[in-house]
Amino acid sequence: MGVEAVVWDIGRVLVQFDLTGIYAHAIPDSAERARFVSEVVTEDWHAQHDEGVSFAEMVATRTAQFPQHADLIALYANNWLASLPGPVPGTHALIVRLAARSVPQYAITNFGIDSWALFRPTFPILDHMQDIVISAVERLIKPDPAIFHLAARRFDRAPETMLFIDDNAANIATAKALGWHVHHFVGDPDVLEARLVALGLL
Repeated sequence: MGVEAVVWDIGRVLVQFDLTGIYAHAIPDSAERARFVSEVVTEDWHAQHDEGVSFAEMVATRTAQFPQHADLIALYANNWLASLPGPVPGTHALIVRLAARSVPQYAITNFGIDSWALFRPTFPILDHMQDIVISAVERLIKPDPAIFHLAARRFDRAPETMLFIDDNAANIATAKALGWHVHHFVGDPDVLEARLVALGLL
């Protein structure tokens, strides 16, 4: 059975993601910014937002743990969009080309409800997606196989008819084990384009 649809991850595939961007002005020293994001507002801590925990709850809890950094922790919510500095080069053009060929496109993303509400209006390329499965909404998060099963049901497509593109090796491994075609994206739009061409999608 051939590949008929493309399923995109969003963070670090379609949009750049870097928590240090939130603090570009508040913490001018780059080394100090990196330290703060490695110790206080970390990606591991942020992951609970993708699981469904709200900005308000996260900020309150983290502020109680690090009261000396209350103002900086508040910026995590108030300046969230600065963590998404722009599109990942090369992938948006592929979406447009796939759309021109009427290839069905979808997305499965680990994203929080609050951050999604801020981000989605700024990213019209996602208008090409027929459906988007959002981890916080579903209370399921990649690489849990359950989110891939849900997506296949929602998209009404068999896994072996879809190409899943993600930057995270664990997510790729789960999808592959479940029968999806996969592409591990590591900043390689030309390699991805060649894969899409080889599958007859471009």
